[in-house]
Amino acid sequence: MDLYEIRGGSLDVITEEALSKDETEENEISITQNKLQEKVVEMENFAGHLEEIFLTVEENFGRQEQHLEQHYNDVLQTLSQRYDERAAELEEEKKGKLEALYNQLLGCGRTLDASKELIETAQEIYRSQDKRLFLRAVMPTVKRIEEFAKEKIDLTLSTSLEFNTPLADLSDVKTMMDSINIVPAPSAPVINPQIPNSATQTSLRVCWSLFSDDTVEYYELYYRPVLEDTPADSICGPDVSKVKAKETHCTVTDLLPNAQYELWVTATNTTGISPASEKALYMTVPSPPIIKQRECTSCPEAALIRWESGNTNPVDSYTVELSEMDTGAGQSSITESIVAVPTCQCLIQLQTGKRYLISVRAVNIGGPSDRSEAFVISTTGTFFHLLEDTAHPCLSISEDGFTMFYGDEELPLSAMAFDDNTFARCVAVLGDLIPVRGRHYWEVEVDNDTEFRIGVAYEDTQRNSYLGANTSSWCMRHILTPSRHKYEFLHNGWSPDLRITVNPVRIGVALDYERGTLSFFNVNLQQHLYTFHCHFQNYVHPCFALDNPGALTVHNGIETPEYMLI
Repeated sequence: MDLYEIRGGSLDVITEEALSKDETEENEISITQNKLQEKVVEMENFAGHLEEIFLTVEENFGRQEQHLEQHYNDVLQTLSQRYDERAAELEEEKKGKLEALYNQLLGCGRTLDASKELIETAQEIYRSQDKRLFLRAVMPTVKRIEEFAKEKIDLTLSTSLEFNTPLADLSDVKTMMDSINIVPAPSAPVINPQIPNSATQTSLRVCWSLFSDDTVEYYELYYRPVLEDTPADSICGPDVSKVKAKETHCTVTDLLPNAQYELWVTATNTTGISPASEKALYMTVPSPPIIKQRECTSCPEAALIRWESGNTNPVDSYTVELSEMDTGAGQSSITESIVAVPTCQCLIQLQTGKRYLISVRAVNIGGPSDRSEAFVISTTGTFFHLLEDTAHPCLSISEDGFTMFYGDEELPLSAMAFDDNTFARCVAVLGDLIPVRGRHYWEVEVDNDTEFRIGVAYEDTQRNSYLGANTSSWCMRHILTPSRHKYEFLHNGWSPDLRITVNPVRIGVALDYERGTLSFFNVNLQQHLYTFHCHFQNYVHPCFALDNPGALTVHNGIETPEYMLI
């Protein structure tokens, strides 16, 4: 059993002496050490956050460089295509001009050849000595010359020497160039780790960051509960919810208590949507614990508080809060908090003769839960319940947990259920463990005709043995004989030879760990009956047994009588 003894504060003072200098220095060192540990954790979280920032900057640079290179490659490709198209057009235009000029040159050559032929024919006729030949040939030749002279010769160029240079349509190139300066789609946001005390039972406050000059119109935060059968890389599905936010923070509501949620975020602008951020795990605040009142014990100097978590998932720690109640049954303004309790129980040092209102909170990274239902503890005397899970099957325990009954009807062996913790031979039951060194006192009320055993036993006392018959139990035994009432004080099967003349019906049991004594008293007569002297190596349980049908009742939480202290 892990017990955590918390000291410090006015409610924990169990003597009138102040803390020694060594204890004060030890507390200061412990406080300083805790602060340093918190700083270390804070710096480790910050270092991890910086690593995420570095990765995000590298990713953003790569994306922007790729974006710029892609745009300029597109522009160069378009310009190269325009050049090839224009060069082909110029080549085609040159070819057309040269063909036209060549055809015109051929036409001029044919005209020149015809002119030369007419001139040569006219010269031959003119030089002819035959008058009759001259007269016969001259007229047709003159007619031909006249007709040739009537033909109009086109001496203008058939094509322009200038090339057509239309304005290039580079509007698409201009659009592409302008698009380089358009706001790019945002880079992936960086979702921040959960901040302590940033949650409630049903809500989470989530924050994220952008480490660039991105322009963002809005963010979309996605979240889902972490379940065992949920694929780790699934980013959509019926269990994924999302909310839209304008700022870099958002509060998600309608969640389950003490549940782990996986969250990621995207950023959106007019150009597009960013990649999703890395996923982060957040926790909602736990449900309030449930104090197990039947398992809480107390004594004049301390109290052992036990509770149930009240949550399916584990929590980080618990905080026990207690306040002293004044004589008017009200709550004082003095409140003590015992933090970082790792298990569902806590041993608290208290002042004697006081009443305290005690509650418990469960704590995780999201923050503390609401207070549990408050429970009143009194340090007037030792207080405990009977542990039903240790009772022999023939025993019945009352609802309040203080009276045990052994009926007249014997149960058949087949109807009895035993386990390793149940008494199997002795019709007995244990009370709660008394885990505080010091003095303890309780009383047992019995009938004259009831055979019983009352005392204390170690937690590992043999369950198939009788109380007092072994080395792990000490008890007072009452036996009815035909002639008298016999009393034994048994340990390891041995008892001194004592005779008690007045039958006690209310027996006081006093346990003193420090002195190593276990004493029995006749309360009505204020009479000492017997004392065991033993060095108790471990904490003990009160133990009770009925050797014949009957009942006995435990009275505890009462002050130790003055006569016993004397």
